[in-house]
Amino acid sequence: MTIAAEPAAPPREQHTEDTGDRKTTRTLDRVVIRFAGDSGDGMQLTGDRFTSETASFGNDLSTLPNFPAEIRAPAGTLPGVSSFQVHFADHDILTPGDAPDVLVAMNPAALKANTGDLPRGAEIIVDTDEFTPRNLAKAGYDGSPLDDDSLAAFTVHPVPLTTLTVGALSGFPLTRKEAERAKNMFALGLLSWLYHRPTDGTERFLRTKFARRPEIAEANIAAFRAGWNFGETTEDFAVSYEVAPASRAFAPGTYRNISGNLALSYGLVSASHQAELPLFLGSYPITPASDILHELSKHKNFGVRTFQAEDEIAAIGAALGASFGGSLAVTTTSGPGVALKSETIGLAVSLELPLLVVDIQRGGPSTGLPTKTEQADLLQAMYGRNGEAPVPVVAPATPGECFTAALDAARIALTYRTPVFLLSDGYLANGSEPWRIPEPGELPDLRVPFATEPNHDGEFWPYLRDPVTLARPWAVPGTPGLEHRIGGIEKQDGTGNISYDPANHEFMVRTRQAKIDGIAVPDVTVDDPGGAADTLVLGWGSTYGPITAAVRRVRAEGGRIAQAHLRHLNPFPANLGTVLSGYRTVLVPEMNLGQLTQLLRARWLVDARALTQVNGMPFKAEQLATALKEAIDD
Repeated sequence: MTIAAEPAAPPREQHTEDTGDRKTTRTLDRVVIRFAGDSGDGMQLTGDRFTSETASFGNDLSTLPNFPAEIRAPAGTLPGVSSFQVHFADHDILTPGDAPDVLVAMNPAALKANTGDLPRGAEIIVDTDEFTPRNLAKAGYDGSPLDDDSLAAFTVHPVPLTTLTVGALSGFPLTRKEAERAKNMFALGLLSWLYHRPTDGTERFLRTKFARRPEIAEANIAAFRAGWNFGETTEDFAVSYEVAPASRAFAPGTYRNISGNLALSYGLVSASHQAELPLFLGSYPITPASDILHELSKHKNFGVRTFQAEDEIAAIGAALGASFGGSLAVTTTSGPGVALKSETIGLAVSLELPLLVVDIQRGGPSTGLPTKTEQADLLQAMYGRNGEAPVPVVAPATPGECFTAALDAARIALTYRTPVFLLSDGYLANGSEPWRIPEPGELPDLRVPFATEPNHDGEFWPYLRDPVTLARPWAVPGTPGLEHRIGGIEKQDGTGNISYDPANHEFMVRTRQAKIDGIAVPDVTVDDPGGAADTLVLGWGSTYGPITAAVRRVRAEGGRIAQAHLRHLNPFPANLGTVLSGYRTVLVPEMNLGQLTQLLRARWLVDARALTQVNGMPFKAEQLATALKEAIDD
């Protein structure tokens, strides 16, 4: 994977325009906004709509949805706070931002949960109607922070969002509770005015979403417009802001905003089409992987079959059966589900059948942090099975790259007849970015031939291997003359008969390992301008964005540092050992306790240093930049 050197971001505020009336427009190069409130306040929908309009406007963007782990956390409490952060800019960006410039807090708990992330001078928009004694007590406040100097470092905009929304909808046949639910649309309208976002798309979305209840659709649109008009007329917002469309050169094509799980789903459908095989998903719902099941269930017209099983074991068993039957088979899960699937993954290794195991990693162990992100399943993917059961591991770096990683994982599974791990995580799954929709001609040809006739003296030998890939033939059940045994007991080389012979077992174990070791993956490419750096920062998976943003900052200050990123973690790129040996210091940022670092040190005896965190959140660019500068200075 190639990582291009990129300049640091320009100054945030560029110029101020006097519009000729009492309102002033300022042009910024980038903004970070966080919407926060109770789970029932619609913050994810609000953030998603703001993001969609920002994408249609042409800004580059990155998002970070943040959900409560509990389905019904008590309303008004800190555990029940849901937030959505969006970073948008007129230039190339890679992270959802280290700290919000603007916080929209729908209640005291949302304010308290997020104030610590705000930089001095940030703007806070609060719904004053929710700052009641009862809600303040739920959030742990002794008194209202709006009445003391605890928020003196910020610019606070007190807005009675609930009252204004109910007033705007007084002419609609709604109960007060129904009217109050539209306050998120009022807030969205206000922020859309404040940052000059388009509005037509949101109004179309609302009419479509509530097509069966047009009165609710029109009420939400009225609240949205009321928020816009409030921003236009209120004295409290004398300044609005513009962030121009991204100036970087986008490759020609059609773009859309896409999340990692959606991109991965589209990649699986595309892989099925390119392989000319039906797609079968055997899955059991689990956060944060369930969206893939939801999305694929919509695409029966593309030959997709989805099976929601009663548990994780049944899900992967059905998927492996579908693979035996000639389908491109997939099972999706998160870390706890991988543990339950491990025996069947080992069976797939023994049977040497193609199978995609998609692991959307989350915080663990056990149930852990279901809605938070982590990269702690790498060693489980590598070694979490009994016996010697090697499995290729592929990890996308960005939400959009989940599409190509799915195609890549399918290529490996089909070509080499093996299960393949696809390691995404909650940050990629729920985050989003602009993505160019590829042309059909750009997609790889994934077709593989099925065995159709005997291959050894009139017999069919299921383990007679391809001399290059070491893959065994794939025979669809029911093909005349190709009857063969399956099962978990060791097979004899060639014939596939059950074998307890020690020499045969060692041969089969070493052959399966050699097949994985021989998988063709691209060399890792190093971004080292001038070739003068003696420090290399190496990442994998979703750390790509924070690492690259941190490297930009270090280089902008004159630091010399090289960067590389891994998509393929088993097997590693053939040139990785040579790359590592070329640098005095190797730093490996990971959202775990140093799992890739352990693999590198064991394989190549390099003194790789881990930079780790396991707090359920992605790295911040400034945090990494500080660590990188300290390493350079050592």
